Amino acid sequence: MLLATLLLTALGTVAWEIRARALGYAPCLNDTSDLWADQREKVAPDSVVIIGDSRALFDMDLDALQQGLGSRPLQLALVGSCAYPILDNLANDETFHGTIICSIIPAIWLAPPEAPPYKNSLTALNRLRTRTVAQKASHHLGMLLEEQIAFMKQDDLVLSQLVAKIPVPNRAAYMAPPALPPFFATIARDRRTRMTESCVLPGALQERVKQGWIPLFSPPKFPDFMPKEVLAGMAASSEARFGQTVVAVNKIRARGGKVVFIRFPHSGELKKFEDAGLPREGPWTRLMNETGVPNIYYSDYPELVYECPEWSHLSGPQSVEFTQRLVPHLQAALAKK
Repeated sequence: MLLATLLLTALGTVAWEIRARALGYAPCLNDTSDLWADQREKVAPDSVVIIGDSRALFDMDLDALQQGLGSRPLQLALVGSCAYPILDNLANDETFHGTIICSIIPAIWLAPPEAPPYKNSLTALNRLRTRTVAQKASHHLGMLLEEQIAFMKQDDLVLSQLVAKIPVPNRAAYMAPPALPPFFATIARDRRTRMTESCVLPGALQERVKQGWIPLFSPPKFPDFMPKEVLAGMAASSEARFGQTVVAVNKIRARGGKVVFIRFPHSGELKKFEDAGLPREGPWTRLMNETGVPNIYYSDYPELVYECPEWSHLSGPQSVEFTQRLVPHLQAALAKK
């Protein structure tokens, strides 16, 4: 019985691994809150830190930044997240007086605390504060397996995620959330992220990722029974974000730290959608004016304009070239008082 159980388990594991690789998955780390917390714990008083959304994660090459700035940045950007809680965390760290390179997508930056982008950052910060020695050990042991086994994808291939992907029609008390992008990037232990070749090349995966962005960037459709005061509270939270950002930035700058805001490349139908919904003259310009933070808007510089393979992120080779071209602009921004 024992031998039969072991044999069946081994066969099932091998079969699932073969199936996962056939579907395009490859051995790589999961971008967990523990992986993020590892990098946050390395932040020194004078560190260069990258925060923001997935564009800062994909588009910033750590090697090129280290070569250009003389210091290797710590990558704290999070996929699908509002980075304000991370900025606030660094602002309230009295020991920190380093440099923050921050990606700003206005629609995500202004997300209220009830929204998933804001909660994503809170989840990472909570893990940083509460994880135990046992959880750290489990995380580091798990990484050894993740780097060898393709089916260990917590966002795609665990049972709960497979069940969640079963289509369920909208009804009176349920609005199905937009589908998240499938596996199309690898991440290293320092959170250096690269788009997979299968997404760089035109094909089914690239098209699937493209078509997923518009629903994700669309304002949520609240059910009719949502109380008006709740909606008003969410709007007030978004409005308050301007003042909150000013306070956080001023705390960092008062200690001698520096902050640079960056708008990273986007293209195709997603660019048209974003620019129509929240044009540059809206929240972006207001944030820059109220904070007084040096900023880089990619489209102001022809050398920073790229066609993103799936409209939202740069490929690996593009990110290296983009970062090398970005460095002189970063140096100029950081030189400003």
